[in-house]
Amino acid sequence: MNDTLLSFDDALRGLLAEVRPVREVDHVDTLAAAGRVLASAQHSTIDLPPMDTSAMDGYALRVADVPAPGTRLPISQRIPAGSVGHELAPGTAARIFTGAPLPPGADAVVMQELCEHQDETVVVNHSPRIGEAIRKAGEDIASGRQVLPAGLRLRPQELALAASVGLAQLPVYRRLRVAVFSTGSELVMPGEALPPGGIYNSNRFLLRALLGGLGCEFTDLGIVPDRLDATRKALREAAEGHDLILTSGGVSVGEEDHVKPAVEAEGSLVMWKIAMKPGKPLAYGRVHGAAFIGLPGNPVSSFVTFLMMVRPFILASQGVAEVAPQSVRLRADFDWPRPDRRREFLRARMTESGGVELFPNQGAAALQSTTWANGLVDIPAGQPVARGEAVRFLPYGDLLS
Repeated sequence: MNDTLLSFDDALRGLLAEVRPVREVDHVDTLAAAGRVLASAQHSTIDLPPMDTSAMDGYALRVADVPAPGTRLPISQRIPAGSVGHELAPGTAARIFTGAPLPPGADAVVMQELCEHQDETVVVNHSPRIGEAIRKAGEDIASGRQVLPAGLRLRPQELALAASVGLAQLPVYRRLRVAVFSTGSELVMPGEALPPGGIYNSNRFLLRALLGGLGCEFTDLGIVPDRLDATRKALREAAEGHDLILTSGGVSVGEEDHVKPAVEAEGSLVMWKIAMKPGKPLAYGRVHGAAFIGLPGNPVSSFVTFLMMVRPFILASQGVAEVAPQSVRLRADFDWPRPDRRREFLRARMTESGGVELFPNQGAAALQSTTWANGLVDIPAGQPVARGEAVRFLPYGDLLS
């Protein structure tokens, strides 16, 4: 086992190289597909719009019938959305509403704000041009066109697009099954009396919520005491019927850190010391066919390591094609004159003036920094930052979804 401090990028590449994507496919109602990963590309079987339609409320007419602004035309029909008009009689206009099919013979729509409705006639105070305010058939989507690629994690807008071309069901990969537990005899649950030396188990709440946000099915095995036999038993139980075992704590090499020997006894283990801060220790292996990832027990380290390492692993395992987080370049409203030799992920938030500021305490125990922040500043190893320079900012909005 190699204890060399790996670069963040090398460790992430190594982790992603171990991914075994889920292959089973579920066919689910489009209404229930939010957050699922599309297993195959989807194509439209219709033109959208399916026919020429009005782009706004107004009057459909022939351009030739309006030689000049102020022309008065009789209104020969009314066409609301959802109905179909008849052929437009020459020298007349049709009252038409947004999304309604254009009547045969009409070649323009004049918005109602440019017209005056008087009894059964309309005065057109505008010189229209052919095609004005008309959405042509297939203008948005042509029949046969791909509308959704495989490997896409479906958001509300993709569901709307699928529905707009009539896709009632979508093929998606089944959800990733994850077993999660925390190790540590010192851990107690909120609501219980806190004994001397005890701490509340915040990681249990953190990891459950993070897994749920990524659309995983998870089994919570609770708190496992610091005993080798208990840890081995928990690993065996966790491997049954799960794709991934995720733990927090116990991945160091102290006398009370039993995860390492337990995983080695039940399967195989690779332990990485990663040149990232916070984070550093991360364990990866396999236990009875299930992938295993062991996170550090410190809640801030666990949080950041999950976002930067476990999140892309889970997304890739679910079949997501693009797992790298989105980032933006922002102005540093801080100085960082003494960088670490490791790559640092600093808890930060955007300012109203378009910059980014840091939480004052960047210590690994400052859990409050994770709630104050709305993202992470990514500082390359050994690189100082001066106020006013551009830095890479990773918004929570992408990292937590």
